[in-house]
Amino acid sequence: MSSVYDELGGQAFFDALAHRFYERVEADSVLRPLYPDDLGPGEQHLAQFLAQYWGGPTTYSDERGHPRLRMRHAPFVIGQAQRDAWYGAMAASVAESGAGPELQQQLLDYFAMAADHLVNE
Repeated sequence: MSSVYDELGGQAFFDALAHRFYERVEADSVLRPLYPDDLGPGEQHLAQFLAQYWGGPTTYSDERGHPRLRMRHAPFVIGQAQRDAWYGAMAASVAESGAGPELQQQLLDYFAMAADHLVNE
């Protein structure tokens, strides 16, 4: 049985998805203040985390430990505006991914849940 990771084409898919997302972050006045000056490490961490979550290698956990998404994002004020901007950037990145409709929907369902979960304001 193949994983979503395999169905999407492996690490290259998640690297490209994270890259498109971070290009949007860089240009977004709501999101950009939440990120450090150097976006490179975050882009890499996101790609590794998503690959692992969807059935790929455990590189993220091997290097960074348990994801603890809520804890890692706790220092940042994340309200509805930040949630919506984040989800919008991710949804647009998924739409450009070339994934089929069913896989896109699986990704979007996860991203909506994750975005809702990280709201802390």
